[in-house]
Amino acid sequence: MNLFKLAAILTVAASLAGCQTMDRLANVGQAPALNAINDPTAMAGYQPVRMPMPEPIADTYQPNSLYRTSAKGFFKDERAHRIGDILTVLVTIDDSAQINNQTQRNRTSSNSAGMGGIFGAGFTNVVGASVDPAAAIDFNSGMRDAGTGSVNRKENLETTVAAVVTQVLPNGNLVIEGRQEVRVNFEVRDMIVAGIVRPSDIQANNTIQSSKIAEARISYGGRGQITDVQQSRYGQQVMDAILPF
Repeated sequence: MNLFKLAAILTVAASLAGCQTMDRLANVGQAPALNAINDPTAMAGYQPVRMPMPEPIADTYQPNSLYRTSAKGFFKDERAHRIGDILTVLVTIDDSAQINNQTQRNRTSSNSAGMGGIFGAGFTNVVGASVDPAAAIDFNSGMRDAGTGSVNRKENLETTVAAVVTQVLPNGNLVIEGRQEVRVNFEVRDMIVAGIVRPSDIQANNTIQSSKIAEARISYGGRGQITDVQQSRYGQQVMDAILPF
């Protein structure tokens, strides 16, 4: 069964590698193509966001008043608040972590046992007089563990991306998603931002900080000649996944 699984994995990997190799050969000398602009809700795998919502409150009006209870503000502004509206996300990631850990453990134990009296005499008769029955059994053990680990990580990313409101949740929060592709020579940089924001966190200039996005999904990567060179070959990736050592 294990051999059958291994053969199936290698067959699938070879098929995928062959398809991707043909695509790369067909695009030799050409810049990577940009993806078409599509409706995020119509893409494969899209699922509407479902979050716990408070109980709805019916709008109430006072006589001769223009204010309603569900209004976020008295005067209308141009900040995003409906499906299809656009707002600018200010992506700022400045994260660093440094951890040092060192452990050391030692343990030593010793046990001995002997036999005297008639049992010792009987033992001597069996194994010979050269063996001392008073030190017939002797156990010694020792263990020592030492480990050292360190983490030194620093990430810094500052950019902006425009996002589209794809949903308005019952409590007024907005579900946003933005994609950006930039091609420089033969390399494409992809930027994806998605999450849930509160309308009150959107600034007057229709921008919002990435730190105020709930359930944030931020991806920054690339594809092209440089990325292909930096990645391991498909055969190596398959062997790394299946080899137990």
